[in-house]
Amino acid sequence: MTLATATTRPGKRAPGPPGGGRPADRAWFLVLPALIPILVLSVGPLLYGIALAFTDSQAGRTAPTQWVGALNFQDLLHDTLFWDSFRIGLLWAVGVTAPQFLLALGLALLLNQNLRFRWLARALAIIPWAMPEVVVGIMWRLVYNPDAGILNETIRDLGLGDGRDWLTGLATALPAVIVVGIWAGMPQTTVALLAGLQNTSPELHEAAALDGAGAWGRFRAVTWPALRPVALAITALNFIWNFNSFALVYVLTNGGPGGRTRLPMLFAYEEAFRYGQFGYAAAMGCVMVAVISVILAFYLVGRLKGGDEQ
Repeated sequence: MTLATATTRPGKRAPGPPGGGRPADRAWFLVLPALIPILVLSVGPLLYGIALAFTDSQAGRTAPTQWVGALNFQDLLHDTLFWDSFRIGLLWAVGVTAPQFLLALGLALLLNQNLRFRWLARALAIIPWAMPEVVVGIMWRLVYNPDAGILNETIRDLGLGDGRDWLTGLATALPAVIVVGIWAGMPQTTVALLAGLQNTSPELHEAAALDGAGAWGRFRAVTWPALRPVALAITALNFIWNFNSFALVYVLTNGGPGGRTRLPMLFAYEEAFRYGQFGYAAAMGCVMVAVISVILAFYLVGRLKGGDEQ
């Protein structure tokens, strides 16, 4: 007779874990405090927005909202203003994400060197990240000010001309906003890449140097393979973040001039809160969610292929 059967009376079950139930069942109670806000603040509004896209919901209507099926999406197919904003959004996302990554990579490689006051340089590099987007937008509006902005003042001091109104010019508004987006978003990319660089084994660099590899050869054979997963992740996240950008461009140009900086999120905001077309704006949001889902799918496929290769 074992000790368990000796201490358990006939017809009685052996005592289970404290608290009753299986550990996997009790784990749900630990997850709920974090799961409930996600369901209430993210999943719930998302599902409500998707349902709203199939209605004719408008602001100030006395008639009840009616189900219109895919009518809003059919109207979107013929809305040239929306597709123009979609094209501008892609130009903005690519124009910010690509230079942002290249500049952040160079800065991360520099900050990874054993330099004097490296701690101070790292602290200064993340200052734009700590600033709210509204503050960044207001600050850069002052920089681009046509009369007293530091950019035009520098151009005049160098004798390169009288400067120009960067944020209201049809040819300069989008490039000027892209520059701000690059500056504002570079710190988090730098931090992510710097973390990846610090996880690279120094012994591998030493071995490559002993084999006669130069700086570029060590980067291509050692640094980049170790950095590629981080680079892929941060680039995908940055593209999604930039494509959904709203506050920075809203403060800088409010979508102008002439819609040259009207991103899809700005267009949907105007349709919903300026013109009161809630159902139509929700349909725009659904299209943007679909685009983001496709980007995430490509990212996940790339990650899975990378894992299989390793």
